[in-house]
Amino acid sequence: MSESAFILYGSSISLYTGKARAYLRFKNVPFVEKDITPEVMEKIGYFMIPVLETPEGELVQDTTEIIDYLENRIPGPSIYPEDPVQKLCALLLEVYGDEWLVIPAMHYRWTYNKDYILVEFGKRFVPDGTQEEQYNFGKKASAPFREKIPFLGINEDSKPSIETWYEELLGHMNMHFENREYFFGSRPSIADYGLMGPLYAHNYRDPWSGELMRRLAPNVVRWIDMMNTPEPHGGEFETSVDVTLEPIMKRLFSECIPVMVSTCEAVANWLDENPKPAEIPRFIGTFPVKIGDSTPERAILPFNQWMFQRPLNYYQSLTGDDKSEVDSFLERMGGLELMQTQLRYQLTRENYQLVVKE
Repeated sequence: MSESAFILYGSSISLYTGKARAYLRFKNVPFVEKDITPEVMEKIGYFMIPVLETPEGELVQDTTEIIDYLENRIPGPSIYPEDPVQKLCALLLEVYGDEWLVIPAMHYRWTYNKDYILVEFGKRFVPDGTQEEQYNFGKKASAPFREKIPFLGINEDSKPSIETWYEELLGHMNMHFENREYFFGSRPSIADYGLMGPLYAHNYRDPWSGELMRRLAPNVVRWIDMMNTPEPHGGEFETSVDVTLEPIMKRLFSECIPVMVSTCEAVANWLDENPKPAEIPRFIGTFPVKIGDSTPERAILPFNQWMFQRPLNYYQSLTGDDKSEVDSFLERMGGLELMQTQLRYQLTRENYQLVVKE
């Protein structure tokens, strides 16, 4: 196998490309990064980045599937801790990054960094154009992304709550990274990659939010820099979950995970009414969610369930002392009852589409 034949189709401004790129660097996988082509989009069936092309020409789409594909193929230390509490936290934090931190990522990008990011979008289409030409092209190209903002629960009422929550999170992370390189020690885990996406490509890289992060959370900036330039295959996991992680986990269980649970209920109800669909739509309605002191409407995104299944199924597979240890931790974090959720349907992905698992 020629490892150099891996191709990552992505973009420097793409949230999820940042997650996949950092993982490839840690696993020391030689790759080239390119813009996605019409041929790749035709095979996937829609525009979505990142996509990984293997040396054999196989396409792997979605960062979680890219990471798990390479975990099973490329030798080296795993990014999944063996300790049950750490592993559950890591899986939950990936959900937090992928499905919840996209809220402040999109808010800060399109509220405070809009002029900058429109030019960045435009550079992909007219790299030699004037700044005005790039801005105008960027405005057209970015329209599908900007249109998604209200579907995430971002509106004028929720923006202050989003900023309060995000700045509190930066403070908690800054404290957690005071004495460690990554979430669970000197080796990155799936938690680090989940949070890397929104915190790097949007909130670190975009100028206004980047200045905010440097001012409020220099240890988070240091963590991002290490994620982008990791020591390949290096580091170890700690033997326990540090107390400095607990405020982050408590916030996760107070806002993010209730929405994941409600999404699972909504998906089950939709599937009761729409049995055996060929594929599940990207959204199936809206419902109110809690973000700080606000309760905006948010799209019901079945993909949220697909991600939440990972920590939920792992937790529900535990037995004996492992389960007792995890239950004790969950009770302290306020998440024990939420993790008892029983799914009436399991989701899976086939041919790059979300379907019901048989």
